[in-house]
Amino acid sequence: MTTAPPVRRRHSRLWLIAAILAVTVAAAMIVAVALVRHRPPPAVALPLHAAGQVALPGDSSRFDYASLDPDRGLLFIAHLGASQVIEVNIHTGRVVRVIDGIDDVHGVLVVATRHRVYATATGANRMVTLDEDTGAQLATAPTGDYPDGLAYDPDHHTVWTTNESGGSETVINADTNQVTGTIDLGGEAGNVYYDPVAGQMLVDVQTRNQLAVIDPTALTITRRVPLPGCDHDHGLSLDPTHRLAFVACDGNATLLTVDLNTWQSVATQRLGNDPDVLAYDPGPERLYVAAESGWVTILNEHDRRLTITGRAYLADGAHVVAVDPTTHRSYYPIPHGSNGKPTLLAFDATK
Repeated sequence: MTTAPPVRRRHSRLWLIAAILAVTVAAAMIVAVALVRHRPPPAVALPLHAAGQVALPGDSSRFDYASLDPDRGLLFIAHLGASQVIEVNIHTGRVVRVIDGIDDVHGVLVVATRHRVYATATGANRMVTLDEDTGAQLATAPTGDYPDGLAYDPDHHTVWTTNESGGSETVINADTNQVTGTIDLGGEAGNVYYDPVAGQMLVDVQTRNQLAVIDPTALTITRRVPLPGCDHDHGLSLDPTHRLAFVACDGNATLLTVDLNTWQSVATQRLGNDPDVLAYDPGPERLYVAAESGWVTILNEHDRRLTITGRAYLADGAHVVAVDPTTHRSYYPIPHGSNGKPTLLAFDATK
């Protein structure tokens, strides 16, 4: 006579089978998402033609942000791997100077009206103030953990640093170089941008997929804007005149356009994988998005809507872009140029 197995043992086996199936399905979903994420989008020829290149000093380690003073033609490039800021005269195509000793420099921002350059020394959790004319280090100020991007508020004369892993904004008085406040974002900080029309700061909160809107007088968050369809919002730029924000989500290679009047996401576009730095050229109303994958996406704005006019691989390490609003020429520092050495690539737009 056959004896039926105990009910408890049957239930245990069923739970085990269900658990194995759940793990299998979850693993399959992770693989599927990874395959989609790493599959490049359809390429569209970039509307660019080469306008020259400049050999950069130092080793072939990582670059990060770049910032341009268009009136003087001075481009400041953060050479993160070398802990240096490289200053290039784009009018002459020559390196002006190399500023050493900025530990793991990530962000760099030139404020031409002050003749100052600000840089985040991520390895030291400090912001460094440089003289634009001489390259001399004038002051440092403490930040939160892992300072990255920078923005300047000309109305309050303050410099803001995004403390990525610290999940905060540090606000520094540009006149005294003293910290005047810290804003807790409640999640990792992405990039920060000043909206001169509304007199407010916008900052990516990348682990919450939100934009935080900050009152720069009270130093308080006045609004949290959800970003549906975005995974890890890191890059940020604005078209203040037409009341639009452009948000690059590096987790799912997506660009969101946010209406600053309604705080609604009004459009999405597919980018190259791991989008990083954004640059907006207000004259032709053109947005550049440079990605860690080496892809660049160029979008033209018309009637407050973006259209992709180019999206393709440009070069390894081409995740940094700066645009000259007077000549509309774009610049990309890369670790390995045609000679295998660090190079600044320059391109003119063809349409």
